[in-house]
Amino acid sequence: MKRLITALIRDDRGTSAVEMGLICALIVLAMLTALQGFANETQNTWNIVASSSSAANASVAG
Repeated sequence: MKRLITALIRDDRGTSAVEMGLICALIVLAMLTALQGFANETQNTWNIVASSSSAANASVAG
């Protein structure tokens, strides 16, 4: 039993896959954070466009 535990502790075959998985997860997390900021700015821009269009239509119709 002690040999099995020692062999499992010293086995490093899967470490590169785990490292790549962690790096990939961090990249995805950074992308989602950046995308959230971009989405907020885009939404604010379209809200400004909508209110400007409404104000222009109201002044023409009024």
